[in-house]
Amino acid sequence: MKTYPLILATLLVAFACQSQPVPGGPPMPRLLPPGSPPPAAMPAREPVNYLIRVEWKEPKSDPKSLELLTTEGNFNLDTLQKNSVKINNNDIPTTLKFSGSITALNDEKGRLQLFLGRTVPYVTGAVGDGPNARSSYSQMSVGLNSTFIVKFNKPMTIQTDENGEISVLVKRVED
Repeated sequence: MKTYPLILATLLVAFACQSQPVPGGPPMPRLLPPGSPPPAAMPAREPVNYLIRVEWKEPKSDPKSLELLTTEGNFNLDTLQKNSVKINNNDIPTTLKFSGSITALNDEKGRLQLFLGRTVPYVTGAVGDGPNARSSYSQMSVGLNSTFIVKFNKPMTIQTDENGEISVLVKRVED
């Protein structure tokens, strides 16, 4: 029974010796009061909003665009396009999805990760016979997923093919 107090006293002495600075050794770390910033902390940047404008041009069609106001971080927009697809005299909506994230690298540039896509309905089969026949349909998601560096206030083309062109413009909005 007398060995437990002896072991406890030995551990306390060992712990106390380890917390003492060693002459000629590395300095002991300073503890900061709770809530104080680290000594080498960089000054925080003033938060700003970013206006992200995406424009796509399809052959023989007017350009279409989408604008979103956000701050640094993630964004997500799901909406319906004006034009729908007709299947069996029913208007089937086409959804539009715009999501991603923006990170400012400095006052002139940022990293933009985005997904711009839509759902496209298509006929998968027919139900019934004769004049009462109906088509069944499903929807497929198509789009562009990419990450790139943008210069604020300068538009850039991010995709071009025979179906058209997609450009993006990111503006810093500091008001």
